[in-house]
Amino acid sequence: MISAAAALQRLREGNAAFVAGSSGLNPRNRPTPTSTAQTPFAIILGCSDSRVPAEIVFGQGLGDLFVIRVAGNIVAPSLVGSVEFAAANFGTRLVVVLGHTHCGAVQATLDELEEPAADRSPNLAAIVERIRPAVEPVLAEHHDAEPDVLVRAAVRANIRTSVDQLRHGSNILANLVEHHDLAIVGAEYSLDTGLVEFFDDL
Repeated sequence: MISAAAALQRLREGNAAFVAGSSGLNPRNRPTPTSTAQTPFAIILGCSDSRVPAEIVFGQGLGDLFVIRVAGNIVAPSLVGSVEFAAANFGTRLVVVLGHTHCGAVQATLDELEEPAADRSPNLAAIVERIRPAVEPVLAEHHDAEPDVLVRAAVRANIRTSVDQLRHGSNILANLVEHHDLAIVGAEYSLDTGLVEFFDDL
């Protein structure tokens, strides 16, 4: 299994190829057999947004990434368990929390904070409540900012909060970070350019 730094570099290169339109990868056609085992080199906790498929934006194929997708790239027990499973069982040493610009889940949370809805779905409310602690301080600090500026700051705050929750909310992951060189980093995908900006370097 490759190191976290090597995995991060591979993702950077794959995204650069994707932006340049030269990745040339078709996830349906991969010569390496994947039916008996998997050895993903990175774990991606990303948003469910249909415009942000991790394998494509990082120029990877079948078996390369262990992808967990949920609206707003939130952290909840089942999602933490999925990250723990992959990191412990496959030896994968890089976890990326991948958010994106113009995130609808973050926007919905901001809308809820500014004008609470009377008839929210309890299931959607659960997502909003996961995002709320990350964006409340942003709303307080940037209340008079332009909407785009506010959403951008809230998206980034939400990504960083999810990273922090993974780093400090699981004994398994904390142990892997401390003793086995697991790295957990945040990143933001731009819907406008296709570029992924990583918040942390290794």
